[in-house]
Amino acid sequence: MQASEISTTSVSPPPRPLPPPLAGPRQRPRSLQFGLFLAALAWYNCARLLAASAASGLALRFDLGDEQPLMKALCMLFLVVCGVALLRVVEHRRAPLGLVLGLPQRATVRSEWALGAAIGWGLAVATILPMALGRALDVQFWTDPRAFLLLGLSLSALAVGTLAHALAVFGYGFQRLIEATGPVRATLVVIALVAVHAGLTPTPDGTPDGTRILVAMLACLLLCLCWFRTHGLWLLWGLHFAWAASTAVLFGLPIGGVAAYASVVDTRTIGPAWLTGGAFGPAAAAISILLLLGAVPILVRVTGDYAWNYTHPPIIPAGYDVTIAPPAAHVAMEQAAQPVNPASLVQILPVASAGPDQRKPHE
Repeated sequence: MQASEISTTSVSPPPRPLPPPLAGPRQRPRSLQFGLFLAALAWYNCARLLAASAASGLALRFDLGDEQPLMKALCMLFLVVCGVALLRVVEHRRAPLGLVLGLPQRATVRSEWALGAAIGWGLAVATILPMALGRALDVQFWTDPRAFLLLGLSLSALAVGTLAHALAVFGYGFQRLIEATGPVRATLVVIALVAVHAGLTPTPDGTPDGTRILVAMLACLLLCLCWFRTHGLWLLWGLHFAWAASTAVLFGLPIGGVAAYASVVDTRTIGPAWLTGGAFGPAAAAISILLLLGAVPILVRVTGDYAWNYTHPPIIPAGYDVTIAPPAAHVAMEQAAQPVNPASLVQILPVASAGPDQRKPHE
């Protein structure tokens, strides 16, 4: 039978169906992600109220007035973690809780936190320096042993409180908002919400509210950049904590109108409100606007390595099988070929090398 006859009479096998593309990360509805963001913010505000009530009750019950700020911060952190864990179950997210919270475990955790702390400390020092040069500060020292106990409690309360804020707003909520709207829109939404919250927050008399709101918006932008440059909270948490601790504990000034964290150093401002922020603290000073604007390029510059290592999207394998089936004529020729008899094949065996005792002696 000729090959041409085989090719015309044989039936070509049906083509194999293409397999579905490899599945990437599960895409959740944008409406769900936005709802989770709002739920995270609502739960954070509820956690603050519940934690304040619980800490006040414990302080009255067991006479723990000095420990009340730390107890409030611990209760708030516990409630935030529990709330995020519950939202994680609601959206059926299988990622580890640390990643969901925005605290990935990696080799540069300490260096990221230390870099953020350095930036936050630098911002606080640069804010206080014009006040000191303008002689707008009245500093008093309290060196009683109880003052150092209060100093430790204040540092612990600020560390836990800033961590709870970072986990709820930027660790979980901000991630969901980015998935729902994109990075730019998510940043604008968060800044707008911060502006509204700052506008509705009651302040002491004489506080420059316009400056205070603008400072809050720029600080939120800086914290958002911390997330975008590292995709983690270590840098953000270190910056926020160092700024708050330096302002309230190291220099003894109020933060957000609260002066309860001052212990060893107690400072009173006597200068104009645009320079000192008044009773609200440096967060309402005009110099803070310039410093926050200057901190943005510095942050981008010093986090280049982190952005290169942690912010590139992962490569996800996907595609279809591109194996090309052989022509039908070739398949038919192979099927029509006669099988080869194994007995007709010639097998070539290797030549065994002769040992020393089998070699012929020389003549």
